[in-house]
Amino acid sequence: MAVEGELVLIGFAEAYAAIETAWSLRDAGYRVAAFARTANRPALRRVRNVDMYEVAPPEADAARTVEDLARLIARLRPAAFMPLDDATVWLASKLPEDVTVVGPTGDRAELALNKQLQLDAARAAGLPVPPTRVVEDPQELTDLDVPVVVKPARALYEVDGRLARPTGSVCANDEELRRVAADAWYTPLLVQPLLHGVGEGVFGLVGAHGPTAWSSHRRMRMVNPQGSASSACRSQAVDESLREPASRFLLDAGWTGLFMLEFLRDASGDAWLMELNGRPWGSLALARRRGLEYPAWAVAAALEPSFQPPVPEALPEIVCRHLGMELVHLAFVARGPQSEALTEWPRFATTVRDMLRIGRRDRLYNWRRSEPDVLAADTLDFIRFYMHRARGAR
Repeated sequence: MAVEGELVLIGFAEAYAAIETAWSLRDAGYRVAAFARTANRPALRRVRNVDMYEVAPPEADAARTVEDLARLIARLRPAAFMPLDDATVWLASKLPEDVTVVGPTGDRAELALNKQLQLDAARAAGLPVPPTRVVEDPQELTDLDVPVVVKPARALYEVDGRLARPTGSVCANDEELRRVAADAWYTPLLVQPLLHGVGEGVFGLVGAHGPTAWSSHRRMRMVNPQGSASSACRSQAVDESLREPASRFLLDAGWTGLFMLEFLRDASGDAWLMELNGRPWGSLALARRRGLEYPAWAVAAALEPSFQPPVPEALPEIVCRHLGMELVHLAFVARGPQSEALTEWPRFATTVRDMLRIGRRDRLYNWRRSEPDVLAADTLDFIRFYMHRARGAR
């Protein structure tokens, strides 16, 4: 599939999907280089045969990051550049047009970073979208039917030359709503009713012949039960009622390459679209353990548009768990909910019991028998990150 010696540059190396992406590309015969933020030492450095470089952190100076990345690309001359997170999707949109980006560019990059645009386009394509109110001023967060979720319309914002990635809040009553309204927000904001349910992901690749290589999983646990990346997920069949409107949504947008559509399925069985991700996702390990080499396929399709991914005829049903995320999830459960609206918070004893139940089909993120130190470094990195985050919050 890969021409021997072709170089693929990936980043940021700190992204959840970095390790599995590097393995996918390396196994397909590509050479791999990656960039990290200056002075960071991500676990990806433990993966063999990946050349590591540094760029300025965009959270400090976004223009400097663009310059550093452009110089790195001019120096390395990679066959392709693959963004691994929202920050690099934004950076890719600033690069010269002659760079082969394995990800969204132009209007598609704006769609990937703007949830308001995603929801409007999804609604027009026939995908179920939660009722959503757009708020331009936080002081407008009054007289709402609570409980609600208040979240930024964009995945990230450029503020005073720096990239900022704010998070949302859950409000159970008017008091919590007033407290959230008093916070510093980047607008616009999206206000949606708080939906209870289970997160699901629908994944695939859009090539010359449309969306293909479909797969799906549902979340078993999230790092933060309020809403975050999966610490454990289970494979499942793709919901056929979603396939046609999802295809229409992607094709109407002129989408190419990888896609991840995140849904929330409520107690009535209805699946509501939450967002579109246009780069490798955190739970990529599950897809790869099933034989779905999405990163390598995406690069092959970008370099040769006629490429057709060799999807296995039978996909095994498995569970995939991230060791570091599972431990942090347990800490979140012990801390308890931060809003009275979060009435379905997991019980600590039940969570411990479920986490200790390991079946024959269970697999681990970022684990490879020939490179065991990668998992150890990744687990420690993740725990350190959340400990630092918790200290900063206090």
